Parts: sequence; structure tokens; C-alpha cells
Amino acid sequence: MSTYLITGANRGIGLELVRQLKDRGEDVIATCRSTSPELNSLSVRVETNVDITSGDSVVRLRDNLNDTRVDVMIQNAGISEFNSLSSLDPGSIVHQFKVNALSPLCCVQTMLSKLNKSAKIALISSRMGSIEDNSSGGSYGYRMSKVALCMAGKSLSVDLKQRGISVAILHPGLVSTRMTGFTSNGIQPKESVKGLIQRIDELTLENSGTFWHSNGEILPW
Repeated sequence: MSTYLITGANRGIGLELVRQLKDRGEDVIATCRSTSPELNSLSVRVETNVDITSGDSVVRLRDNLNDTRVDVMIQNAGISEFNSLSSLDPGSIVHQFKVNALSPLCCVQTMLSKLNKSAKIALISSRMGSIEDNSSGGSYGYRMSKVALCMAGKSLSVDLKQRGISVAILHPGLVSTRMTGFTSNGIQPKESVKGLIQRIDELTLENSGTFWHSNGEILPW
């Protein structure tokens, strides 16, 4: 049994990660700004009032763990706000950078002392963070923030290798959740998370820093 810490765990992909990991017997610490009945029903440790954009909030989380050590940290919390060229909103773009890229990096840095040797870190990014794969344009804030998260993940994979910590950068697929407006074109969270967990299970120091689709495809930068 390993200990998993998951951010943004009260709904969507985060909630399904908690559910599947709990079902296979893992010890799960679910963090969120506010919990949900669905999360509470899973009978895992829930840490509320955790806002990854707040340094003080993350420090409190770290301190609340006391002697608990984390084997796998999944940075899932994120937001998506649409920005087209004709409706560019610099404030929205900066906010997405803060939530989607800077805060996960700072959260990892703060929590390093709680990670076991040979721990794993998974950053939930997006295929929209691929420059080469961008054929439709738009979504400036979301795309730019996810590119930044991918770069943070790659640097972390280099900087943490000597500590024995490996890093995966993961695209969950187009998933039907509230973030995507429950799109009919998306896969269900259950299918996405099954793939995400498989990628994390297969993560090693040798393949650390890879940008994967949940289905196992290696994505272009």
C-alpha cells in the first residue's frame, strides 16, 4: 500500500482518482478547497481549505501531515477560462498561469520534505500544452499555462532525479467533466483515470519527464 496525495480531489478527474486508488487499497489523502458529498462518501482522509495558490494554505497542509510520508503526489487542481484573440483578458491569462503552472510548482517545492525517497510526482497537464500539436489556436490563457506546467515538470524531473523522485506530465484526454461542460465528445472520468494510474504505475527514473497521453501515447512538446 502506498500513500497518494491528490489536489483538486472533490470532483471530476480528482474525485475519480481518489475512488479508483481507494478501491485498489491505496492510502489516499484528498485535498480540496471545499469537500463534496461524493468525496466524503469515499471514506478517505480529506484535507479541506487547501488552495494551492496560497502558500500559507500549502504550508498548513504540509504541517497537518505530521509524520505521514507521501509516495505519490498528484497535482490535479487546475482551471480553464477561454480566451480568444478577440476577447483577450490579460487578467484571466495571469490567473490561469498562477493556478495551472506556478502554484503546482510551488506546491511541489513546499511538500518535498514529505515525499518518500523514490516518490513519484504526477502533473495533470493537457495536450493543449503541446506547441507542436496546436492546430486550432485560441484558448490563449489555458494553452500558455499548460505549456508552462510542462516545462516546470521537465525541469523538476531533472532537478529531482538525484533524490530518486520521478515526474510524469500527463494529459487525461478530453474528459466529460464540469470543466469541459460535460462535453458529449469526451471520455468518461473512469476511463481517463484508469489510464492515468497506469502511466503513474509505469513511471520510473528512466522515463521521468515524459509527456504522456493517458492512453500511453507520448505527446510532442
